[in-house]
Amino acid sequence: MSLAPRDAAAATAPTRSGQSAPPAHVAIIMDGNRRWAEARGLPIPLGHKAGAEAVRRTIEACVEQGVGWLTLFAFSSENWLRPAEEVRALTGLLRLYLRSEVATLAKEGIRLRVIGDRSRFGDETMREIARAESVTAHGTRLNLTVALSYGGRAEIVAAARAIAEAARDGRLDPASLDEAGFGRRLFTADMPDPDLIIRTSGEQRLSNFLLWQAAYAEFVFQEVLWPDYDAEALADALREFGRRERRYGARTG
Repeated sequence: MSLAPRDAAAATAPTRSGQSAPPAHVAIIMDGNRRWAEARGLPIPLGHKAGAEAVRRTIEACVEQGVGWLTLFAFSSENWLRPAEEVRALTGLLRLYLRSEVATLAKEGIRLRVIGDRSRFGDETMREIARAESVTAHGTRLNLTVALSYGGRAEIVAAARAIAEAARDGRLDPASLDEAGFGRRLFTADMPDPDLIIRTSGEQRLSNFLLWQAAYAEFVFQEVLWPDYDAEALADALREFGRRERRYGARTG
């Protein structure tokens, strides 16, 4: 399976069966773990644990559907403001997932990358992240990116700061800067922009996720809570994407 980024025309070209090709890059705002647990009278950490199982199902479904890039919004920069007990449960689950799943990801040909301010998780977790990225670096079936301690505004500010410093030091002519040059300073520098952004649990907002990269993405909002997400839910979103006409700002008709 080729995972090279596709151009705009290829992203919507019909397949041999007459169906639209799957989006090259799907990004998902995984929402609803807390509500799922509360609706069942369960502790919040069990909702996050159930959400981790949904991640496994979604990765498998993306491979089956021919999606080459999957980005999951797992922990936002604002999530640090949640109750300390919940944050500890989330970070503990993250370390457990990295330790228990990395061998399977490598075996299945899935490359894992993490974007965001990983330094906030501490040395132990940073080592686990680096190990997981190294072990899975040669995967070609699916590019899996997990956004951790990530915020779109902070990402843009960091890129702007790097550009300003380069201009100050004489390493960059500001007049030469274009959108592509700016994009190369983002966490997602070597990734295609998302074609489809999905948000679960019925909420309809980006919540500071991939603000720059979402310029021409299609959005699908689904009522399903994240722990209940499965292959059929993903297929529903992909079918909706297939019905969209993508213009990339060009006029038609």
